[in-house]
Amino acid sequence: MLKRSLLMLTASAVALQAGGLDSFTRVDRSAAAQLAASTASRSAAAVEHSNVTMYIWADKYVYQPGEPLTLKMTAQTNDPYPYTIVVFRQNNQTGKKTFLGPGRESDTPIDIYGRSADEGFQPVRVSDRARDVVVGDGGWLSNTPWTIPSELGMHTLTVQLRDYTGGRVLKAAYFKIGVVDGLVDVGGVISQDTTWVNTKAYRIQSLTRVENAILTIQPGTFVIGMPRTDDPTALIITNSAQINAQGTRSRPIIMTSSQAFGNRGREDWGGLVMLGKAKINVTGGTNFIEGLDNRPYLQYGGTDDAHNCGALAYVRVEYAGSVFTTNNEINSFTWGGCGSKTVAHHLQAIYGKDDAFEWFGGTSDLKYAVGAFNADDYLDWQLGWRGRVQYMVAMQHPGTGLGNRGIEADNSEFGVTDQPYSNPQVWNMTFVGPGVAAQDENTGDGSPGMYLRRGTRGSVNNAIVTNFGYLGLMLPDAATVGELNSGALSLNGLLMWNNNRLNLALENTVAAQVGQKPAGTDVASYAADPAHNFVAADPQLRRPLVYSDPDLRPAIGSPALQLRWNAPPDDGFFDQWANFCGAFDGDNDWMEEWTSFLRDQDIAPAPAQ
Repeated sequence: MLKRSLLMLTASAVALQAGGLDSFTRVDRSAAAQLAASTASRSAAAVEHSNVTMYIWADKYVYQPGEPLTLKMTAQTNDPYPYTIVVFRQNNQTGKKTFLGPGRESDTPIDIYGRSADEGFQPVRVSDRARDVVVGDGGWLSNTPWTIPSELGMHTLTVQLRDYTGGRVLKAAYFKIGVVDGLVDVGGVISQDTTWVNTKAYRIQSLTRVENAILTIQPGTFVIGMPRTDDPTALIITNSAQINAQGTRSRPIIMTSSQAFGNRGREDWGGLVMLGKAKINVTGGTNFIEGLDNRPYLQYGGTDDAHNCGALAYVRVEYAGSVFTTNNEINSFTWGGCGSKTVAHHLQAIYGKDDAFEWFGGTSDLKYAVGAFNADDYLDWQLGWRGRVQYMVAMQHPGTGLGNRGIEADNSEFGVTDQPYSNPQVWNMTFVGPGVAAQDENTGDGSPGMYLRRGTRGSVNNAIVTNFGYLGLMLPDAATVGELNSGALSLNGLLMWNNNRLNLALENTVAAQVGQKPAGTDVASYAADPAHNFVAADPQLRRPLVYSDPDLRPAIGSPALQLRWNAPPDDGFFDQWANFCGAFDGDNDWMEEWTSFLRDQDIAPAPAQ
C-alpha cells in the first residue's frame, strides 16, 4: 500500500507558491481550441508531436522506502500550443499508474491542477523553465517533500504534455528509479549460478568475474560501479560463463556510477566485458582482452563460432571506462570472441571513457544500439569480427573535443591480412558529431565520422553522418582501399551533411566529405558512382543538437526517407523493410523511455546562494 505522505497531500500543499503552478498561464478551453486549430493550420506535424524540449530527473536513482524525493524539470518551448500537463508514477512491476495533482491522487488521469476529464482538464501555455520543481518542496504539486512508497522494484516518473483536451499524449519525459530494501556489495569470483534481483541494488566493489556459472540480472535492477584507485571495478563474464541480463523498455537494467548527480564522470567504474570461444585472427587463436592485464581468466578466442556469451536486452552502461594503465581503458560494452548464439539488443552506452561498443573477433550481433557522450569511438571492431548490426545511434558531446569516431574499423592491428578477416554487415545508423575538432589518437587523420582501416572488410549501408569536424568517411591506408576496390569492403547509402567543418567551411558536397590515404581517386570515384548512393544533403533530423533531449528522427520530407535507399538482406536478423537511411523511419522512436541523454551539467544541483 502506498504511503499517504507520497500520494495524499496535506492541506498546505494546496496553497501554491510563486514559481509553482502560478508560473503557468492558464488558457480558457474555447481559446485553447482556437489556438490549437491555428497551430494545426500552420503545420500538420504540430498536432502529431510536440516540439518542446523537456527532460526530468530526481535526486538520485536508488531509494529505500520512506526517503524523500524531489522531481525536477527543464523545458524549452518551440510552439504556442496549449497543453494539458499530467504527472504520474508507474509501478513497473504491476503496471499500475498513480496520477498526481495538488491535494489529490487518482487511478485515472488528472492534470496538475487535480482536474479529471469529467471536471474538464485545464490547458496551459508552457513557457521556458529551468530546474522547475515538479514534486517536492515548493513544487507544482507539493510544498513539502514526498517520500518513497514501500513498493519495491523499478518505478517510472513521467511528465506528459497532452493536447488541450487531455486525450492524446504529444510529449513525454521519463525518469527511472529503483525502490530497494537493501544494497548488496559484490566482488571477486561468482562461481555458481546467481540472480541479482530488482528489490536490491548491487555495488561492484572490485574487478568482479563470473566463472563456470550464469549470472542472471532481473529487469529493473541497478548495478552500481564503485570507484577504486587500483584495479577498476568492472563486471567480467569469462569464457566459461554466461550473463542473462534481459530488461524491458519499462524496466531497463542500469549499470551506473556511484557518484552523486552533478559529480559523475567518465571512468567512474570499468564497464561490462563478455569473453567467448569464437574465432579471432590472432596467432594461436586466443588473446587477452584489451583494457585489462593478461590474467588467465581474461583470455578469449577459440574455434566455436556459435559460442554463447549470454543475452543482453535493454541495458544501459553509464560513466564507465576506468583506466587500468595509461591509454588502456575498458569499453562500456566489450565482446571478445563471442559467438553467434550471443544475444544483444537495445543497449545504451553513455559517458564512457573509451569506446561505446567494441568487438574483438567473433560473430555476435547487435540490434538497437545507442551511444552518447563517450570519449572515444562508438562502433569499433577488430581481430576478425564477423557479426551484424542494425539500428545504431552515436551522439558525441558538443564543443569539448571529447569523442573520436563514429566507426573505427580494423581487420587487425597485428596484420592486415590475418584471417578470418573482419567482415561485419552494418545497416541503418545515425551518427552526430561534436561539430569541433575531437581527439584523433595521434594518427594525424583527425576524427572522421567513419574510419575504416587496416584491411577491414565488411558492408556499411544506409548511414547518416553529420556534424563531424573532419571527414564523414576516411580510408587511411592502401590495404583498406584495396578491399574497397575488390568488393570485399562495400559502402552503400551514406547521407552526409556538414562534415569536415574545420577544413572546408561547410562545403556540402560528397567530394568534400570523403578521403583516403595515400592520396588517390579510388574512394572519390567510388563515392561518385550513383550506384553507391553517396548523398550530400541535410537529413533534416528533428532535434539533433538538443543534447539532454535529442530527437534524431528525420522530419517529413527528409532525404533519409526517400525511396533511393537499399533494403537490408532478409536473413532472419535484419528487418528487410528498413529501406531508409539512418536509424529511424521518421515515426517510431525506439529509444523512448529506456534510454537517457541527461548531461550532468544540465541536472547538477544549483550552487548555493
